[in-house]
Order: sequence, then structure tokens, then C-alpha cells
Amino acid sequence: MMTGGTPRWAIGGALVLALGLSGCAGASPAGGDPGSGGKVTVGIKFDQPGLGLKNGDSFEGFDVEVARYVAKELGYTDVEFRETPSAQRETMLQSDQVKMIFATYSITDDRKKKVSFAGPYFIAGQDLLVSASASGITGPESLNGKKLCSVVGSTSAKKIKDTIANEVQLQEYDTYSKCVEALASGSIDAVTTDNVILAGFAAQPQYAGKLKVVGKTFSTERYGVGIKQGDTKLCTAINDALAKMVSDGSWQKALDDTVGTSGFTPDAATNPPKADACA
Repeated sequence: MMTGGTPRWAIGGALVLALGLSGCAGASPAGGDPGSGGKVTVGIKFDQPGLGLKNGDSFEGFDVEVARYVAKELGYTDVEFRETPSAQRETMLQSDQVKMIFATYSITDDRKKKVSFAGPYFIAGQDLLVSASASGITGPESLNGKKLCSVVGSTSAKKIKDTIANEVQLQEYDTYSKCVEALASGSIDAVTTDNVILAGFAAQPQYAGKLKVVGKTFSTERYGVGIKQGDTKLCTAINDALAKMVSDGSWQKALDDTVGTSGFTPDAATNPPKADACA
């Protein structure tokens, strides 16, 4: 039959389509709400050994293991990992390219203006990576006259020169892996960034027994799970999953199996941390 020149079947089909679209309108393309099952897209680093590393078609590291545990606890049955470079993290959350980010993502007030955080799930601190045989470098104050490496654009090495050891010689490369290679070859004396990142490099097979983290932190970095701003339901679910991961021993096992192989042990006074309240 026709209604005002339009077949009834066309009206009915359009109504069904409209209802179907309205039912999907609130769903994120990166994954549904906790408990909804299905696929979730998670952001990680692809180039941080021991934390977030793409190795062929597989992914490994502490951040990866925490992400897998949390995703499973939230009911997701399929996890897709997507690379989230530091400069793109907020944009990728805001545009629904990823549902959650586990990528040494420090919780800061500036970032909270754009995204929300669950966690923290790890408390890191700036430290030094040196040769395993080095005995003269015991902390940043012993770096005067030494060659210190960090990446271009990082403030960590400059902070040491400006506030602690003004006679240190700074060397910059475009990646931490190049800094670590230079350290292993003996052309520099130390590398600086967060302790757990340094431990990840030291845990690589080619550096086994050759490098060590000094173990004297001089900053505080609270690694959180980045999520879309204001999603308190997801934040609460992630915090519950993190608490369970700690209580059942999976958090410690994940740490031991990844960066722990370098001999690194985190500060027991701050790790494992308790999550902040979701707001």
C-alpha cells in the first residue's frame, strides 16, 4: 500500500533503521560499556621494552599485561592494541579511537582538563641507568663531569643539569633505545628517564647483566589509565579490576615477568598504589 505516495514497507524499513541507529548512538567505536563484552581497543606504546612493545604480531610488557587483565575483568572478549604516541593520546581518547590507554601515562592536572584517569596502577620516578660495573654514579648529584643521555625534547636531563649537577655533559638522541645503545658501548655514562622505563631496557636479553638502574629516584610519576573525560562508570570498573589484580597477585607477577627480570624492584612505600577516587 501507499501512504502519501510512499510505500508502507519503505516507512517501516526506515523506522527500523532509525531505531537501530539510535540504539548504537551511545556506543563507542572503541568498545562498549564495562560488561557489554565484545571487542575493545586499547592504546599502548609500541616501542618501550618491558612496558609496551610490539614484537612481530605480538605485544608484551607490564602495561600490556595490566591492560589485558583489566579488559578481561571488564568483560571484553577481544582486545585490539593500537599505538598511542605521547603527543596523540588525548586526541585519540576524545575521538574514540581507543577506549583506554595504558602507556606510562602520568596523571597531571593539565591532562585532566582533557581526559580522565583511572588508577594509578604504578608509581614511577626519574632515575639513572648505568653500566652494571659502574660504582661511581650513585645518584644525580654524582654526575658532574659525566655524559648523560636523554631524548630530544625531554626535560629530565635538563632538570638534572639545572638543579643538581651543573657540570654534567648532556647528550640527546631521538629515542631512548639509542641512548641505551650508547651506554652499552661506553660512549656515555648514564641514561635518565622514569625508573621502570629504564628497567625495561635493562631487561632486554642483549643487556642482561650489563646494565642496572641506580635506584635513587628524584621525582614522582603516577601512571594512570587514560579514559574519555567524565566516564566515571568506566573509571570505577577499572579501579575495581586493578584492586583485584593486586590482591590476587597478578600485578606482582606481571611486574616480575617483565621489567623485574632486570633486577628492578619498585619502591614498596608507593607500590602497588591505591587508586584515586573517580570524579
